[in-house]
Amino acid sequence: MKEPISSQRIKSITGGAIGNLVEWYDWYAYSAFAIYFSAAFFPGIDQTAQLLQTAGIFGLGFIMRPIGGWLIGMLSDRYGRKYAMTISVALMSLGSLMIAVTPVYATIGVFAPILLLVARLLQGLSVGGEYGVSATYLSEVATPAHRGFYSSFQYVTLVGGQIAALGIQLILQFALLTESQLFAWGWRIPFAIGAVLSVVAFYIRSQLHETQAFLEAKEKKSLSKNLLVDLMKHPRAVFTVVGLTLGGTLAFYTYTTYMQKFLVNSVGISKPDATLLSFASLLLFALLQPVFGSWSDKIGRRPLLIAFGISGTLLTVPILTTMMHVSEHWVLFLLMMMALVIVSGYTSINAVVKAELFPAPIRTLGVSLPFAFTVAVFGGSAEYIALWCKKIGHESYFFYYITGCIFISLLVYFFMDETKVKNEMQHETDG
Repeated sequence: MKEPISSQRIKSITGGAIGNLVEWYDWYAYSAFAIYFSAAFFPGIDQTAQLLQTAGIFGLGFIMRPIGGWLIGMLSDRYGRKYAMTISVALMSLGSLMIAVTPVYATIGVFAPILLLVARLLQGLSVGGEYGVSATYLSEVATPAHRGFYSSFQYVTLVGGQIAALGIQLILQFALLTESQLFAWGWRIPFAIGAVLSVVAFYIRSQLHETQAFLEAKEKKSLSKNLLVDLMKHPRAVFTVVGLTLGGTLAFYTYTTYMQKFLVNSVGISKPDATLLSFASLLLFALLQPVFGSWSDKIGRRPLLIAFGISGTLLTVPILTTMMHVSEHWVLFLLMMMALVIVSGYTSINAVVKAELFPAPIRTLGVSLPFAFTVAVFGGSAEYIALWCKKIGHESYFFYYITGCIFISLLVYFFMDETKVKNEMQHETDG
């Protein structure tokens, strides 16, 4: 029997997903426009060194993600998913506004990169909690038989944030501004847009309803009084989240946020062409997420994760090595899509798998904290390690590093339970 899709459920999923899109747009605008503003904050050094410095601040923003995962995860499990989501998007708005108005190095000297760092730390705090609370919210409002499909929209909108950032970049590059204008002041535009959109997302999220799972836990007075202590009672689930995330997040950040720089700095194509290729590949990548999520509702989560682990282990080095030796744009695009199809085995379902591992009273913290810690260590350092390997003349070391991390995750996928069948959400009321 087909499950009914109520208007309230559609509103909840749409509202949660739109807020998620805006948050990730703000986060990824930094990476997309780093090729233009890096010289404004770190003048007088070569392009690779400038990108290395900017990637360093990008990585430092990730340090705040475990703190954000802890803070916003605790707010979500104590006061509700809706409350935590509004706090998250407010912090992101403030960070974007700061970047939009911060003077450059030539105006205020060393205070320019310091203010850039502060803004990025605020954004890291926000996005560190955003992943867990949106994963929890979308999973809890989904119907049980289609939980993989509904929760896959987290990555549709997460990738959609990148697409929106690149789309604005394409419009500025090809239609509105010259390259010199982009370097001078045009890079501020996406951050100003992000600040405004975050205010809109704040309003949308303030109108959402709370999930039934949280309300039931609150009514039964089963909310945790000591969240960290209760979380430590689920060590296997915590370490499973770390293992699930390790290879997937590194592959994801390599083929999405770092790919644009890789195309410019290593492959040698122009900035506008790199933006166009990234935009097109990410658009198709976003469309793949519900397809893979729906498959997981039919065949289970583990088969998709294992397929990602095997393919990523075998093909990462060949794909990236080949990209460095071709110049035809259509070949580059096909290689990028091959990589993103592989990564979809992880991205489409990782949110629902993690949510299914934890009971409602500690679910957001359980998803947020170990995930944010792993992403901070491996996802946040991806660009920096890649650029450092290039700088020392051994760029291929990075390719083997990705492969090793994916293989470790593959081992976790082999030994974990099938969460579609055995999970902590199966006795909860959906909606």
